[in-house]
Amino acid sequence: MKMNKFFTMGLFFLLSTTTNTVLATHTGNLETIQVHKETLPQLQFLDGKVEAVNKSTISAQTSGVVTKLFYDVDDYVKKGKVLAQIKSKNQRSSLQQAKAKEQEAIAALARAEAKLKEAKAEFERVKKVYDKRLISRAIYDKTFAVLESAKAARAAAQASVKAAKANVEKAGEQLAYTEIVAPYSGIVTARHIELGEAVNIGTPIMTGISLSKMRVITNVPQRLIKAVRKNKKGYVFLDDNKPIEAKSLTFFPYADDASNTFKVRLELPELEENLFPGIYVKVAFEVGSLTKTMVPERAVAYRGEVTAVYVVDDKGMPSLRQVRLGRPSVDGRLQILAGLEEGETIATDPIHAALYLKQHRTLQQSNKGEAHE
Repeated sequence: MKMNKFFTMGLFFLLSTTTNTVLATHTGNLETIQVHKETLPQLQFLDGKVEAVNKSTISAQTSGVVTKLFYDVDDYVKKGKVLAQIKSKNQRSSLQQAKAKEQEAIAALARAEAKLKEAKAEFERVKKVYDKRLISRAIYDKTFAVLESAKAARAAAQASVKAAKANVEKAGEQLAYTEIVAPYSGIVTARHIELGEAVNIGTPIMTGISLSKMRVITNVPQRLIKAVRKNKKGYVFLDDNKPIEAKSLTFFPYADDASNTFKVRLELPELEENLFPGIYVKVAFEVGSLTKTMVPERAVAYRGEVTAVYVVDDKGMPSLRQVRLGRPSVDGRLQILAGLEEGETIATDPIHAALYLKQHRTLQQSNKGEAHE
């Protein structure tokens, strides 16, 4: 809006100093609208504070000495990039040992499988002979016991392989933890360690925030919370820009003992520009409805400290009239608190209206001069 003010003022000054020939090229009927009162959402404005949705401190998940630091404060980091590296000699050695034990367990399982296969074949042979009553029960029972022992040995070997694989996975995780990776894209806000420093599990490494997802926290007075909960509509106003509509509202289910206010969180669209954690903004909630006179933002002219519109009379002649503005609506239009009446007609383009009025006065002066001659 501020840029529009200076642009309108500058262009008006430039065009008002041009010749009549140039002014004549801007003639034509004015684009106008009739002013009406409208029923609009009633907004309650409060102060809010922006915070990042993703804000976290990354800590070490293994022990060792920091050998590399790839980022520092204010650096932008993409998701998955390595923030820091811890000396991995011990972790690599543990992984190699775990893999060696895994291979031993796999080999032991293969031997157990082979013995079980032999025991099964021997038991089937003995069972056939025993069924013909050609051998004693003792020989049958002994062969069956060998088979059961082989099955137990295979089960134990399988459990050993499973445990060995788990140890390999755990050792692999410890090795992976020597590279500390960014969980999301964002900016580093703090570095907690130095190069060559020894760290343990849980030692803070870096703190970062993501600027792609933002939200606003505000405190709603007890007298308003019922209406805010009912309408569930919230907006964030940043400087003079159009409001940002919240994607959703989150209500904290308790009131602050000291202030009797309820904390409300407004979730904002992703990648919203000009929002940074820690800044204060104006927050508006719909709490009802009211009737107001509204005009398009483009119809308002700014002449120094004067805010005005061009009112067009029944003959189609514009005249500048000062008005008093209220807050912008959620669709970017402006409230007229004073200076306009319902049913009046205004020009939607102040520059065109000013040129139209300038040319009309020039033509009047020219006609007077010709009549005088």
